[in-house]
Amino acid sequence: MENPPEWGDGGRGRRVVVIGGGVAGSLIAKSLQFDADLTLIDPKDYFEIPWASLRATVEPSFAERSLIHHKDYLANGRLIVSEVTNITNKEVLTADGHQVTYDYLVVATGHYDPLPVTRTDRLEEYQTENEKIKAADSILIVGGGPTGVELAAEIAVDFPQKKVTLVHDGSRLLEFIGPKASDKTLEWLKSKNVEVKLMQSVDLSNNTNNSGGNRTYFTSSGETIRADCHFLCTGKPPGSEWLRETYLKDQIDSFGRLKVDENLRIKGHRNIFAVGDITDIKELKQGYSAQKHALVAAKNLKLLMSGGKESKLAIYEPRSSPKIIVSLGRQDAVAQFSFTTIIGLVPGMIKSKDLYVGKTRKKMGLQPK
Repeated sequence: MENPPEWGDGGRGRRVVVIGGGVAGSLIAKSLQFDADLTLIDPKDYFEIPWASLRATVEPSFAERSLIHHKDYLANGRLIVSEVTNITNKEVLTADGHQVTYDYLVVATGHYDPLPVTRTDRLEEYQTENEKIKAADSILIVGGGPTGVELAAEIAVDFPQKKVTLVHDGSRLLEFIGPKASDKTLEWLKSKNVEVKLMQSVDLSNNTNNSGGNRTYFTSSGETIRADCHFLCTGKPPGSEWLRETYLKDQIDSFGRLKVDENLRIKGHRNIFAVGDITDIKELKQGYSAQKHALVAAKNLKLLMSGGKESKLAIYEPRSSPKIIVSLGRQDAVAQFSFTTIIGLVPGMIKSKDLYVGKTRKKMGLQPK
């Protein structure tokens, strides 16, 4: 196992570089900014609360709270807005020419999801998507995971006059949770006049213009769907492709995730951590888990930087039966707990009104509203 290039006691003078400013990366940067010489590198100048993005699509002003400038919570750290192009055993190289030396490194690049560089441009993107929905009479959503289901629900609740069609290539919606939750969600969507087509896919590159301005899409079963616009809501790959030519290339598993030990260090490296969705931990990739990763890794980094014993490192333990809540518009949700599955206003009260935005902002040291 390799040591950092300048292993030793210290703390405040230790150079920590965090790559990625998503759920886990932003929280670990915020947590360490007064305990280390900290640099956050992210390709955008803001942190986006991802589970609030679909509400912002139907209500763009909601993004004013869910898009947070990194500088709003990072009062005592360096921010570099750039892609990372390489990692060596002591430096991080960026696309804009920075060479940043580290004693400790945290990789938190999550899933590949190219977004606008500036918060202003992201707000404008939400406005554009909202105008697309408002102008459409019919909308096609491709993908029946949590993103597709939540977007269909948001549109069905806020724009009940729109014709919404959801196409999913699986045998049921929300396949990452139990069939009871899937069935309840399907019934709820149908009650909101969302047409759901299962066991079918859509080739979005193969569609035709119609005289009325809308398009005809073709499913794998030979059905046709007329819609004014579409949204692709399928899964995103891990944000690790850039790592394949770096110092860490041998620690990427077959799914594109980084192999970590119980302390969240990349296997074989005493001074390099990975947190969030980029890790190979066997658990559902949820924001709650990513936040837990960040807090455990931050605790371990503080211990190492202060010269503490490795035997005292905190261990990350995945939850055996995580709570899962999928919002269904502004009031309802479907929830799977270890003991039951429920749908409607009760789980909706937990998540759907504010989508944990106030809670997340508070965790980042900001005003909830």
